[in-house]
Amino acid sequence: MKVKEIIVVEGKDDTTAIKRALDADTIETNGSAINQETIEKIRLAQKTRGVIVLTDPDYPGQKIRNTIKEHVPGCKHAFIEKVDALHKHGKGVGVEHASSETIRKALSDAQIMHEKVVEEITHEDLLTAGLIGGDGARERREKLGKLLKIGFANGKQLHKRLMMFQISREAFAEAIQSIRQEEEHA
Repeated sequence: MKVKEIIVVEGKDDTTAIKRALDADTIETNGSAINQETIEKIRLAQKTRGVIVLTDPDYPGQKIRNTIKEHVPGCKHAFIEKVDALHKHGKGVGVEHASSETIRKALSDAQIMHEKVVEEITHEDLLTAGLIGGDGARERREKLGKLLKIGFANGKQLHKRLMMFQISREAFAEAIQSIRQEEEHA
């Protein structure tokens, strides 16, 4: 499988994992403090071939995503769930620990982050759906992230991520209904 876009990753081990999974070019950020030269490379890549950001499912990975979104709008973002990025001996979390299948799936599900949505999903909607402030909220957010292909987000970040990906109220409601049905049958 050849990927047209250039994939932005954090380091050399991530590049190795990507190249093991598929035929793709990468840009490495070398950590969360992205320098101006790297931003310019990403900008050029976005203009010429497009960019998919694939960072670790942790705070530094989110910081890199936010920096790229701010300086290079219109990039696609791919997410790997934390459980799929754990070192087999519990020594860290990262793209480099994900299986080739997980990496290919994340890249095929990549989406563009947007700034606004037609009809906003409110904080009240998140409370009503049991996604924040209650028993099982974290598990529901994990399921929602998988269903909507936006990755896991904590309670504070969930609303922001729903808005960035322009998740419609309809898609949100369908995902919540699916989660509730699963819970009823559990």
